[in-house]
This record gives sequence, C-alpha cells and structure tokens, in this order.
Amino acid sequence: EKAGRVAEGFSKVAANYDVMNDVMSGGMHRLWKDSLVAKLGPIRGSTIVDLAGGTGDVSFRILDAWREQRYVPGVESRLVVCDINAEMLQEGRKRALEQGRAVAGVNLEWVQGDAEALPFADRSVDALTIAFGLRNVTRTLPALKEVKRVLKRGGRFLCMEFSQVEDPTLRAFYDAYSFNVIPKFGGAIAGDEQPYQYLVESIRQFHDQKALASLMEEAGMRHVTYDNVLGGVVAVHSGFRLD
Repeated sequence: EKAGRVAEGFSKVAANYDVMNDVMSGGMHRLWKDSLVAKLGPIRGSTIVDLAGGTGDVSFRILDAWREQRYVPGVESRLVVCDINAEMLQEGRKRALEQGRAVAGVNLEWVQGDAEALPFADRSVDALTIAFGLRNVTRTLPALKEVKRVLKRGGRFLCMEFSQVEDPTLRAFYDAYSFNVIPKFGGAIAGDEQPYQYLVESIRQFHDQKALASLMEEAGMRHVTYDNVLGGVVAVHSGFRLD
C-alpha cells in the first residue's frame, strides 16, 4: 500500500518536485543539498549512486563538483541516478538535456530501480546518497542492507532526511506549519493536496535520528554519525562499509 501511494504521489508531482521541496523546506532544501554534496566531497574516477534522485537535484550538484576538477583522460567517473519512479527519471533526463549538464569524462546514467533490490553488483559503488527519499521506502532495514551490499570497502552512505525536531516549542510550531499550511500551499501550487499530506504524515512516522543510526549499524555500516539541521527538522546521517 505504501509503495502504491508513493508511486502515485510522485507521478503526480514530478514536474513540480522542486516546487514541492520549496514548500516543504521554505526553499532551504537547496542550501541543504549544497552542504550534502560538500560533505560527500566527490572526486573524479569514482562511481556514485544518487538513490531516489529522479529529478537530478543532488546529482547535478555532484556534476558541478566534478566539472571544477581537472579531467585526466582515461580516468572515467560514473554517476547513476536511481529512482523507482519513471516519471521522476524522465523529468531528470529532460532537465539534464535542457541545462546542458554533460561533463567530460563522466558517464551519467538514469536507472529505474527499487531501493530494496538495487540493480547494482556487490561492492561496485564508492558512495551512495539519498536526499529526502528514505522515508518513502517501504522497509528501511532491507534498503540499508542493500546500500551496504553495493558499497565498496571504504564506501560511504549519506542520507539527508526530514527528521524529528527535538525542542518542544519548535516542534509544536513545526507541526502546526506542517499539517495546516504545507498541504494547502502545495495544493494551491500543484493542484493536489494529497501528495503533500502524505509527505507530512510520512515525516512524523519515520524513524527518529537515533533509531535510524541504529538501523544503519544493524545493516552493517560503521562509523555511523548524524548531524541535525535546524534543531532536527532535517538530519544528515553518514556511515561507511569497512569489511
């Protein structure tokens, strides 16, 4: 049921996905994604998967980082945008073409795939990112085990996700904004409140910061840490495969 709701919701909003993120974050998701890629520090010659990255928002930032690095002929980089939703991937491809995102020495791929059954070989990926997508996965632990499976030894997983606000006063304000303002605002922009209502509910039902860190460790990741943004409105989790 959850997978169906997610697929239907994102198919409806694919063309307006950035607008949806603007509504959810007050426009700050752009800065947060900048910081996520800065934290990743992508280097040429690596293979990076951006999971649930359909419209290319994070991947385009990775491309920008690689564009600023000197290209050594023969050293190829691979960037895979993986998403379960075909409409989101179609929107991302369209944007990549319209914006001229090609970078010398970089193979940019668009792959439809399920986070719980990633279409990549064992130990084939240097880094995997997911921004605001993990809470939409039906089963978190199997997805995290899949992430660990495809990472190379020393490979890194970075997850940026709306999380649980820790301060009670800020939490009360954020809850009021989320449940009363976001669906109405989203409906006015996109013509449909339902996907926004689902997203608000999915945030409240998702694991808190410590619980997600524990699941990452249970999946086999090590050196697991997290940083809160805006008191926990967003959390960035990091983990490595060391075996």
